[in-house]
Amino acid sequence: FAHKLVPKIQDWGQENVCAVMIHGRSRLQRYSKLANWDYIHEVYEAQSSEIPKIPAFIGNGDIFSYVDYEEKVLKHEGLSTTAMIGRGALIKPWLPTEIKERRHWDISASERLDLLKDFVKFGLEHWGSDTHGVNNTRRFLLEWLSFLHRYIPVGLLEANSIPQTMSQRPPMHVCGRSDLETLMMSKNSADWIKISDMLLGPVSGGFNFQPKHKANSYK
Repeated sequence: FAHKLVPKIQDWGQENVCAVMIHGRSRLQRYSKLANWDYIHEVYEAQSSEIPKIPAFIGNGDIFSYVDYEEKVLKHEGLSTTAMIGRGALIKPWLPTEIKERRHWDISASERLDLLKDFVKFGLEHWGSDTHGVNNTRRFLLEWLSFLHRYIPVGLLEANSIPQTMSQRPPMHVCGRSDLETLMMSKNSADWIKISDMLLGPVSGGFNFQPKHKANSYK
């Protein structure tokens, strides 16, 4: 469908369209398939050569390391060197640094905790430090932790398993190099709440949490 739609968008002219973003997977596929970057490039090539092309053609899908970025974005001629990153940035918010510096960053648990401290600080600044502000910040923090726990530290991966793929998850009962690293790899939402307690104080009795993406997308 996109390869038929984009030439029509091209007809609108550069003064009306400065960029197009294409995801290499359909809504119905969800996460059951890998993003098809060859198709993204096919859509780019579907533009007419008789009129100016869309200035920026941005791809999206399954970028989780600098290796992914180079293989999916840079190897497809004509695509913008800019790329949209979704889940990759939720699981590894330091991913742009890895791409820029072309390295697999074995970020420590304490460095990751510092990122969470900044997140909590910004949340309390935005919503306030009263009960309502703390609860809002906690909810968004827990939603984020439901993605962050999927990260497997580079130092725990076998050499031939680097970089981690988007579908990989920490093995059951794996121990990290510190108690904090082990806690951060847990898929148990009760452990995510423990991390939120470290940053926001203990939750009230009867508190329960279920990730929105799990409730809506993984039935």
